[in-house]
Amino acid sequence: MYTIALCDDESVQLRNLKSMLAVYQEQRPDCELEIECFRSAEALLCRVMEGDYEPDLFLLDIYLQEDEFGIETAGKLRDMGKKSQIVFITSSMDHALEAYRVQAAQYLVKPVEEEELFVVLDRLLEEKTKEQRRFLVLRANGSVSRVAVDRIVYCEAQGKSQKMYLEDGEELLLHMTMTEIFAKLSDYQEFVKVGASYIVNLEHIASLNAREAVMETEANIRLPRGSYQPLRERYFKYYCEKK
Repeated sequence: MYTIALCDDESVQLRNLKSMLAVYQEQRPDCELEIECFRSAEALLCRVMEGDYEPDLFLLDIYLQEDEFGIETAGKLRDMGKKSQIVFITSSMDHALEAYRVQAAQYLVKPVEEEELFVVLDRLLEEKTKEQRRFLVLRANGSVSRVAVDRIVYCEAQGKSQKMYLEDGEELLLHMTMTEIFAKLSDYQEFVKVGASYIVNLEHIASLNAREAVMETEANIRLPRGSYQPLRERYFKYYCEKK
């Protein structure tokens, strides 16, 4: 599910954009869109300030009613901490530099062609999908947590419950087996099993020898017998392929 906010003071333009997005979704059945339309910057900002509305993508007209400008609206969204992608739609290229300053992803000139819009959407939604895949949703410490994969340093078996250590020192207690945890991490090549007790993120290994792996958090992981050589090989292979 992707949420898209359309903001334009021209009702015809809003209908056209919404119609094109409907065609886009029809041509891509795996892509579900939730679209909300706004006739003014004020209406859009009020909706965002409700607190629970943060679209994946804003499609903003540069020129809105009277003294409203899409660039200023985008600046306010950035000031509010919104990191969503922003695409400007306009009849002039006069504000291209300003669009860059608010980290706009694209600048489309009216009349917007369907094919041109679809190319932009494909690129931005693919980026969003990749970003979403870098998070895990886990039941930990008695609640549901959304954890960035990059923050995971290593996991350690502790009987019926396992512990996950994050880069900022946070620890999560997971009521899962190590096999279940590794199944969630197996799509990410930086994670490797070390014996039966550990799952290690190769990105966070500071040094490695025959006895232990020293993590960037200064945690020392004692290596089980026979695990050093395969871990060493995986470590070098991972960084060689990454380069």
